[in-house]
Amino acid sequence: MTTLITGATGKTGQRVTRRLQTLDHDVRAVTRHSAPRFDWHDRTTWSEALDGCESAYLTFQPDLGLPGADEIIGAFAAQAVAAGCSRLVLLSGRGEEGAQRAEQAMMASGAEWTILRSAFFMQNFTEGAFADELAAGSLTMVEHTVAEPFVDADDIAAVAVAALLDKGYVGRVLELTGPQLLTFEEATHAIGGPTVTYRSMPTEDYVAVLTAAGLPAADAAGLAYLFEEVLDGRNAYVTSDVEAVLGRAARSIDDLGRGEQS
Repeated sequence: MTTLITGATGKTGQRVTRRLQTLDHDVRAVTRHSAPRFDWHDRTTWSEALDGCESAYLTFQPDLGLPGADEIIGAFAAQAVAAGCSRLVLLSGRGEEGAQRAEQAMMASGAEWTILRSAFFMQNFTEGAFADELAAGSLTMVEHTVAEPFVDADDIAAVAVAALLDKGYVGRVLELTGPQLLTFEEATHAIGGPTVTYRSMPTEDYVAVLTAAGLPAADAAGLAYLFEEVLDGRNAYVTSDVEAVLGRAARSIDDLGRGEQS
C-alpha cells in the first residue's frame, strides 16, 4: 500500500513520512517542489500525486480554517476516492469553524476518514512561524489571556500513523493536545528561556507584523483573526486522545526535543 503524504516537508508531514518508511511502508511524499509536484491550489497536480496510492495524510496550507479550504478539500477528497485512494487522515484544528467545514467536505466524499484536531504545535516555537523571532530573543502574538494545551508534533505523527494503519480509527475525530495548559508567554519562556521578550498586541497591529515579515496580506489577516478566534477560551482544556491511541502520556514542553520515541 502506498501512502500519499502532502506537505511532506512540514512539521508533521516529515515525521509521518519517516515513521512509515521505518515501518517499510511505501510513501509518496509530495510538496510544491517534489516530483511529482503537488499544490493544493493547482488541481492539475492532483492526479499524478494520487496515482497508485491507497491512503493519504493530508495537511493543508496555509491553514484549513481559511476561506475556500473546504471547497478544495472536498474536491480533492472526491478525486482521491474516485482514484482508489479512499483512506484519508486529515490534520485539522481545534475550534476552527472554517476547518470544521473542510472536515464536513471530506466526510461527504465517501472516504474512509479520520480527523486529527490538533492544538498549537510546540514546534511552532522551534521550527515554524515563531522560530526565527524566538531565536532572536523575542516573540510577538495577538492579545489574549487564555492558555493552550500545546502538543508535540511527534505525538501527532505517531497518532497519524496509527490512524493510517489501523482501520479501527475510521470515522473518528481525535482531539490531540499536550498534557498541560500554558499561556503563550509561559510557553515562550519555557522554550526560549526567561530572558526572551514576550509582546502581545491588537489583531490589526499583529497583521501588520505578519505582513512585514513577508506573509501575503490576505494570509496574514486570515491567520491573525483565526488566532484571535480560537484563543478565546474554547480550547483551554486537555484531552486524553493521544494517550488512548499511543498507550502513553502525551509529551510535555519539558520533553520537547526528545522526539520519535514511539
